[in-house]
Amino acid sequence: MFPTNAVDIGDILDRHGRDGTRLMQILRETQEVLGWLAPETITAIAKGVGWPRAKVEGTAGFYSFFHTQPMGRYRILWSDNITDRMIGNRDLMQALCRKLWLEPGRLSEDGLVSVDTTSCTGMCDQGPALLANYRAITRMTPERVAQMAELIQKQVPVAEWPAEWFRVDDNIRRADILLNNAMRPGEALKAALAREAEADQESAANARSWREGVNAATQGPSAVLEEVKKSNLRGRGGAGFTTGIKWEACRHAPSDERYVVCNADEGEPGTFKDRVLLTRQADLVFEGMTVAAYAIGAKKGYLYLRGEYRYLLDPLNDVLARRRDLDLLGTGILGRPGFNFDIEVHLGAGAYVCGEESALIESLEGKRGVPRNRPPYPVTSGFLGKPTVVNNVETFAAAALIAAEGGDWYRGIGTAKSAGTKLLSVSGDVARPGIYEYPFGVTVAEVLADAGAAETQAVQVSGPSGVCVADNEFGRRIAFEDIPTAGAFMVFDRNRDMFEVARNFAQFFAHESCGFCTPCRVGTTLLRNLMDKIGNGHGTQYDINEIYQVSRVLQMAAHCGLGHTAPHPLLDTLEKFRPAYERRLKSLDFEPAFDLDGALAQARQMTGRDDLAAHLENAE
Repeated sequence: MFPTNAVDIGDILDRHGRDGTRLMQILRETQEVLGWLAPETITAIAKGVGWPRAKVEGTAGFYSFFHTQPMGRYRILWSDNITDRMIGNRDLMQALCRKLWLEPGRLSEDGLVSVDTTSCTGMCDQGPALLANYRAITRMTPERVAQMAELIQKQVPVAEWPAEWFRVDDNIRRADILLNNAMRPGEALKAALAREAEADQESAANARSWREGVNAATQGPSAVLEEVKKSNLRGRGGAGFTTGIKWEACRHAPSDERYVVCNADEGEPGTFKDRVLLTRQADLVFEGMTVAAYAIGAKKGYLYLRGEYRYLLDPLNDVLARRRDLDLLGTGILGRPGFNFDIEVHLGAGAYVCGEESALIESLEGKRGVPRNRPPYPVTSGFLGKPTVVNNVETFAAAALIAAEGGDWYRGIGTAKSAGTKLLSVSGDVARPGIYEYPFGVTVAEVLADAGAAETQAVQVSGPSGVCVADNEFGRRIAFEDIPTAGAFMVFDRNRDMFEVARNFAQFFAHESCGFCTPCRVGTTLLRNLMDKIGNGHGTQYDINEIYQVSRVLQMAAHCGLGHTAPHPLLDTLEKFRPAYERRLKSLDFEPAFDLDGALAQARQMTGRDDLAAHLENAE
């Protein structure tokens, strides 16, 4: 095992200024060296940051990727997303366990290795995938399993495993304005500053007095903000709040300090578009964050990167360093006095709920990722209680294009209510999984045709919290006025059992509930247990009724969007694929205690698709 004196914790604490708000990074770096967070380690860190030990231990115990018990020199986590299950991840995991003589979820007798599952690694287009000491490995096969077992038994360091295993492909199948972008770093910023200067000059020239001219010329970045508002850009995290309005609210919130936060914690199963954007267009994303900082007057920005993308941390920091060298970050950006802004990457640690913006902010502050009560909203009281803009990776990339090309240009793409393009992460039963970028308004059928889908019975759009689209709905369009989406597009052909799809999603929500509120903590567990009972052949119509009843409670009483949306896949599949449930029931002649169709209609009315944005609180 790892000796507790293998690292001077003081060096790590000093590197982070002994700042408790940087606790996540302190814990991660310490664990990467020591292997786990022993009681004495947590005590030392608590003393170093000046926080109560219970608070530090609470943070360490909240996140799946932090360990307060020994987990072995090799920690293998198989992606347990439904698309990985469809291509044999469970058989491969069992094979690895047999070769290593251990049970899933347990540490080996010699303390060397543990093998378990994790919800989703963001590699749905190239599975079966796993994390080996939190490094992504794709395209697992029986041959790779055998070789991996041998390398572990010989105690070969993960860094010396075959490089090909760690290859992550972008799989861009269709590109448009974002993925085809060829702007050089700084072009969008220069265009924004030039447009601002033109607006200032015009305002000053048209002013009726010298004093009015001075006021007009010193209004700051109003022209940039107006272009973003004119573009009708809406948040790409799923809910679709208007970006310009969010930025304007933050800019006018009373404070001398503001922040920009990029939400790169795409934990929704089936979503991997942000991974590709950060690989191919990191400059565009950082440029969009800088444009936002200029528009609202922020001096500091954070990119919150999901823990499963640990392999992107160093490349992203290299991009940031290069941008500083080019005078695109730091003090006096592009020679503009007072335009000071820098960005830092913070790595998460395996908590889906941190995709919700207030939970993400809590995590940035070094705390458990529990969603806050709202109001107040982050635009007035966000990071460290200061006005904060939180937007998705794709949103910031689009904002950079708008700064360069203008709001009218961007609004001319897509539909009347959904401007621009949308990146879709297509996975499942298709010949060509990967990233597809379309102008808003594309039909589900068009995406299926482009991806090479055949005999499709259903598509899960926007992940488990989204909507299940049956084959009679494939004419519907990807747009905020029809099917809004954070980006996931999971395809299931007629050979798939839609009950098992919904069951996997129920297990996902039960695993990812933060446990803060009783309705969600208990409700998601009850839904999982009911699905397992039915799946194991012990269910009756009474259990179907119970699903509706528990769903009502979750939708009415859960603290945040995770609980509100957890019943979606069950309600959708019960409505559209009810035979998949009924053929598992012990007795089909049981008289229901109430009208099932009426109960379903009520449940869906409470979370109607026209009002989906109100419930997708883990988006923008």
